[in-house]
Amino acid sequence: MSSNISADWTSVNAACQPLVDSLIADAQALQLEISTLSNGTRIVDAGINCTGGLEAGRLIGEICMGGLGTVTLGTNSGFDNWPWSVNVHAKTPVLSCLGSQYAGWSLSHKSEDSKFYALGSGPGRALAGREEVLKEFGYKDSASSTCIVLEVDSFPPVEVAEKVAGNCGIKPEDLTFILTPTSSLAGVMQIAIRVLEVAMHKAHTLHFPMEKIIDGFGVAPVAPPGGDFMTGMGRTNDGILYGGMVHLFINGSDEEAQELAEKMPSNTSSDYGRPFAEIFKSYEYDFFKVDPMLFSPAKVIVTNAATGKSFTAGELNQELLTLSFGL
Repeated sequence: MSSNISADWTSVNAACQPLVDSLIADAQALQLEISTLSNGTRIVDAGINCTGGLEAGRLIGEICMGGLGTVTLGTNSGFDNWPWSVNVHAKTPVLSCLGSQYAGWSLSHKSEDSKFYALGSGPGRALAGREEVLKEFGYKDSASSTCIVLEVDSFPPVEVAEKVAGNCGIKPEDLTFILTPTSSLAGVMQIAIRVLEVAMHKAHTLHFPMEKIIDGFGVAPVAPPGGDFMTGMGRTNDGILYGGMVHLFINGSDEEAQELAEKMPSNTSSDYGRPFAEIFKSYEYDFFKVDPMLFSPAKVIVTNAATGKSFTAGELNQELLTLSFGL
């Protein structure tokens, strides 16, 4: 890993703050509800007690990417009976996807009558700087306010807000939580937008030199909401594992590009070939028992920008996606 990979990285918090402000200002039109916890932490509900919507999810996806990603709707999903998709591009893919969008901050609280657990994503991660991946890149942001996106179907307790604000070095009233349950349209949209991030994380898992990845683009179908957390979680994972396509550009050798392409797709995993909800159940709902090589886009193209040569691997699995989506 290059020691200066983050030397010229921008502030993800500064880049996405206008998006957060716009999301809140347009909350009514976006079918969101805004509230505050007892300590002043702002809550943006994108589907628990309100409708949420696809446009809200699109904007939340760009917030997750630290304001360095562009998301548009498209019709090139590659599936005849589910034609529409999201197109995702990141200006600085390693920073945008792993420095902000990756859900790497484990947050939990347990009391006598309840317990809360969620993985946090978004620019607040870079303020706290607690995760090994951020320490590896040598990146820690600075800002007076921030936000964290939580894929949950319940409101976080004030104790979690206090912990996050403290770790970020800000006041609780300068923290915003955005809640995106998988049973909502906003929730399924923001997960589909993670298609490029999944590829970046897989490259990191494969120990590919991340400083060599210079650009990236992804496409994924947006899953229908599942009506409950587990169904929604399964469908959204399947959308990427069996329907996601990613194109990465690297500065390296043709051999490196070819090896990355061949090792990255989801069909290289021993767990490939069943709906994710079924796989997850077979492992007693323990993510850590699932083969980590499964968490990948279905199809990958890697282009060596130095030579112009491209390498393609993986395949779209229309049959399995049709089964998962209930079509």
